[in-house]
Amino acid sequence: MADTPQVAPQDVRAPEVPSVLEVLQDLAKTNILKVQNYSKLSYHSLTNLATGPRYVQDTLDQMDVIGVGSLPIVLLSGFFIGAVMVLQTGTQFERFGQASLTGDIVSLALVRELGPSITGLLVAGRCSSGIASELGSMVVTEQVDAMRAMGTDPSRKLVTPRVLAAIITLPLLTTISVFVGLLGGMVASVLSLRINATTFWERAIKILEFSDIMQGFSKTVVFAFLIATVGCYQGLNVRGGTQGVGRATTQAVVVASVLIIVSDTFLTKLALYLADKFF
Repeated sequence: MADTPQVAPQDVRAPEVPSVLEVLQDLAKTNILKVQNYSKLSYHSLTNLATGPRYVQDTLDQMDVIGVGSLPIVLLSGFFIGAVMVLQTGTQFERFGQASLTGDIVSLALVRELGPSITGLLVAGRCSSGIASELGSMVVTEQVDAMRAMGTDPSRKLVTPRVLAAIITLPLLTTISVFVGLLGGMVASVLSLRINATTFWERAIKILEFSDIMQGFSKTVVFAFLIATVGCYQGLNVRGGTQGVGRATTQAVVVASVLIIVSDTFLTKLALYLADKFF
């Protein structure tokens, strides 16, 4: 009986475990690539406005979705934010016999900071997630690939109308939010502090300067740009089917909200500097 050949066992090597430095390097490269892709998408969303074709009907549809659709939550939240501001500040001013200053403080706070910021966060929670889920579903169902195959630029067709619609509607929503907030503050002043409504409005309007209005409403343009571009970026970069759509929706809200809060700090500092120099 012939001897069967013996096969020498091969060495089985354990998989190499990456070091902490390698993990950090990969994470940094991934985040830098995301920033690069987001910057390219944001750049093209603006440069598309200079050349055709322009999708006017898509822009009007998105203005209806972003602007009109967000109006109820902006009205409701704006009214009660103004009322809460009066209740919080008015009780403190009453201790020093200066309850009439409530209108001044509430007006400045709403126009400069609370109106743009709260409106931006509310619209980010509603619209940025909606944009991400809508575009993510189009990516999963290969509608974006079909659009490219037909010669249509997804950036021009999907991103630019949403960015332009957000830039147009968010300042209008902020204006409504500020007015409704002052209205809520007036109601709280009359009912809680026994301040005359005419006195409240006179002081609220008189305290405002042009620099205050510019400081508040210039922020809304940046906030609108962030809301739309973050939602579009997260939606167009969905991976992993329907679960990826859910992750992109959550990430869009979180990233847009954080960027609004962070950028608000730098925009406030810049606006205060420009107000001292030019206004």
